[in-house]
Amino acid sequence: MKKLLLLLLLSLAFIGSVNAESVYVKYLGNASLDNFDCTDTSSSFVHRVCHQFQNSYVIVLLGSTYYHYCRVPDPTVNRWLISSSKGSFYHSNIKGRFDCRLGGIPKE
Repeated sequence: MKKLLLLLLLSLAFIGSVNAESVYVKYLGNASLDNFDCTDTSSSFVHRVCHQFQNSYVIVLLGSTYYHYCRVPDPTVNRWLISSSKGSFYHSNIKGRFDCRLGGIPKE
């Protein structure tokens, strides 16, 4: 019985790891999207926005490349997701403002 339970637990752990999504993020490397809330968009430029609310951290698919942004306020991400033009919103409100390589401190 114990062996069967152990086998079942190992099988569930393996299935969970198979479903884990990992992406290559420019300037970062491989990143797991396990703890992100991802939204696919119909934008021609911003294809996917993945947000980790508890850390104000965003991974976004721009064209065919993933990028990451730090300290992005939740209201900004929410406005981005409901904007009529995800690309325009990105260029006006995200690009150059929350670069993780600079600590994610917004430039004014």
